[in-house]
Amino acid sequence: MGKQLREIYGEILKEVGATNNDIVVLDADVSGSTKSAIFGKAYPDRFYNCGISEYAMAGMAAGLAKMGKIPFVNTFAVFISTIGLLGARTFMSYSGLNVKYMGAYGGLSDAYDGATHHALEDIANMRALPGIDVLVPSDAASTEFIVNEAIARKQPMYIRLSRDAMPDCHPEGAKFEYGKGMIVREGTDVTLIGCGIMVSKSMEAAELLAKEGISARVVDMYCIKPIDTELIAKCSKETGAIVTAEEHSVIGGLGAAVAEALVKTTPAPVEMIGVQDTHAESASYKDLFAKYHLNAEDIAEAAKKAIARK
Repeated sequence: MGKQLREIYGEILKEVGATNNDIVVLDADVSGSTKSAIFGKAYPDRFYNCGISEYAMAGMAAGLAKMGKIPFVNTFAVFISTIGLLGARTFMSYSGLNVKYMGAYGGLSDAYDGATHHALEDIANMRALPGIDVLVPSDAASTEFIVNEAIARKQPMYIRLSRDAMPDCHPEGAKFEYGKGMIVREGTDVTLIGCGIMVSKSMEAAELLAKEGISARVVDMYCIKPIDTELIAKCSKETGAIVTAEEHSVIGGLGAAVAEALVKTTPAPVEMIGVQDTHAESASYKDLFAKYHLNAEDIAEAAKKAIARK
């Protein structure tokens, strides 16, 4: 098992912050959870605890961005994408300011805090706003790439991080491209397209399918907006069936983005693994994945359904 992505994020900000004085970090009084405190401890003069006031925090970030700073705005994904949504629309989408929204505890990862703290619509909310890119790292390597790209690119972004540790999905030295996805396992019968923790779940599903003689390709779609339409079309053409897997509602997230791309390019049977138009409950992370059918076994079954529809 790899490291917690939030921990990696905090360490990368601290490292780059040593030589880039334009990086500033804001947090809504949960910096111990988001791990923005790692940066705050190292550079207290560039760290702002805004309290439980997400919209005000967005306004502060807008002012800092207007002055040429690179603000990273931190709180739980559910709050930054709902209470902070007007700020994202006004300051990031409409005004185009260089603000980075960092959504910690994405999906069901704030397990025991229940429905009020689960983020199952954040990708859909942010994806719908013009001009805001949406990225979801799956492991340490993709997290490092995405955070460094966020620093380098002068544009608004929403980046979703999980609370828990995730297995490594990419080999050492993997070459990421912004706005692209990456094939992490080759296959010929079906393509499993995941983001976040669902990439490693898709890798497990591919192993299960291999035992039944089914060859499954796995794609890490770490960039959901802009989405890699070319790769999606290639996978559709070469394997003839698609399964999307996300720790998010099936409405408006990765599955919807992939389906939209397929309609415009190379349509194929699509099955979507995700939470089915419901709020989740309070339980362990493991139990929530089982209840809402997000495990490798569920992805494998969806793959067989998609293949049957070819």
